[in-house]
Amino acid sequence: MNALTSGTLAASSWSGHDTRLILAAIAGVAVIVVLITQAKMHPFLALMLGTGVLGGVAGMSLSKIIDSFSGGLGDTVASVGVLIALGSMLGKLLADSGGADQIVDTILAKSGVRMLPWAMTLIAVLIGLPMFFEIGLVLLVPVVLLVAKRSGQPLMLVGIPALAGLSVLHGLVPPHPGPLVAVSTVKADLGVTLALGLLVAVPTVIIAGPLFGRVAARWVHAEPPAELVEDDPEEEETTPQRRPGFALTVATVLLPVVLMLGKAVADVWLDKGDTVRTVLDAIGTPLFALLVAVVVAMFTLGLSAGFGRERIASIVAESLPPIAGILLIVGAGGGFKQTLIDSGVSKTITQAADGANISALLLAWLVAVGIRLATGSATVATISAAGIVAPLATGMSTSHTALLVLAIGSGSLFFSHVNDAGFWLVKEYYGMSVGETIKTWSLMETIISVVSIVLIMLLNLVL
Repeated sequence: MNALTSGTLAASSWSGHDTRLILAAIAGVAVIVVLITQAKMHPFLALMLGTGVLGGVAGMSLSKIIDSFSGGLGDTVASVGVLIALGSMLGKLLADSGGADQIVDTILAKSGVRMLPWAMTLIAVLIGLPMFFEIGLVLLVPVVLLVAKRSGQPLMLVGIPALAGLSVLHGLVPPHPGPLVAVSTVKADLGVTLALGLLVAVPTVIIAGPLFGRVAARWVHAEPPAELVEDDPEEEETTPQRRPGFALTVATVLLPVVLMLGKAVADVWLDKGDTVRTVLDAIGTPLFALLVAVVVAMFTLGLSAGFGRERIASIVAESLPPIAGILLIVGAGGGFKQTLIDSGVSKTITQAADGANISALLLAWLVAVGIRLATGSATVATISAAGIVAPLATGMSTSHTALLVLAIGSGSLFFSHVNDAGFWLVKEYYGMSVGETIKTWSLMETIISVVSIVLIMLLNLVL
């Protein structure tokens, strides 16, 4: 009787204005999808125009739409943009110093043929922590092709684990752009999100990487383009004369992760006002942790490779232009999110979700899946879905808010297909047909998404 009464009240409280707001959200997302997929418009412009349609249909004035978009863009870039820039600097130092090569060579030297898939997974995870997916992919592809050629193992057996390691980190683990934006949007604790993200990522990578790689190797026998397998003589000239040590390189890459995890542990186990907690809270702040890691990397990676101050400064400067597009997309996503909130759309969707009695985590996953399938972009799916479901985080505990972020990231990885740039990168690098890419890469992404949301829902039961 109570449930019936509740449902009746929910239905009676629904108004024509609520319907208009839902239609506004659908129209805004639809415009973004069509502009990105059909008109091939840059996501930054598509998000701006989609925001305008959203606000217009919702009944907002033009000045209010502009204020909401500008405010959201500014807040997002201020909170996330600097972190993305610092992460890019760290990744560039790792690549140019030869530190990434050192990680690859050391791990491969200590693994036999049977352990190659696991070794490639570990390499992808270590290199993927500070790098964006596309950068990590470009860096890892020559290694994957060389390992497959020298070992005589099927390309999919070593290639799928590398892709899985990169993709899982891209979707679930800060400081990658998508998770960072979602953390900022739903006001989650970054350290707790990082800790839970790693907890979900490990079994997900194992299942979608080495285990699925064995199945994919039976389905698809790919032959990569010959020009990618041949050694590049020019690469010898650009490689540093000496590389930083393996232990030093790994320690540098993991430094910001350790600092942020330290803050998360302190917040859980230590009382407020405790001296140790105060210190860990300060040094574990994402901005401080990444800044420290970049400064340390200048010495442990840059100087260890024999680079002078001018060369190190040049590497840092070169890391920034490639992320300009990412920053614009992330910022525009923040503007779209703020418009969803200011127009009242987010509140209405939250009320509808409460009336439908659906899990907030499952709803977040489904919203992200829908946008991912339509736009092809994991980042666009994450920032758009985060804006839509952000009000659901109200009243949630710290751990459950972090799980909401992970559910969004999980949905953003679902079934990459022909409208995703990553799909074509993998297809061309691995020399596969469209059908073979769907049977391997697309299916792997789906496995990652499904396995991770199952693990997230299980964690939701025990936390």
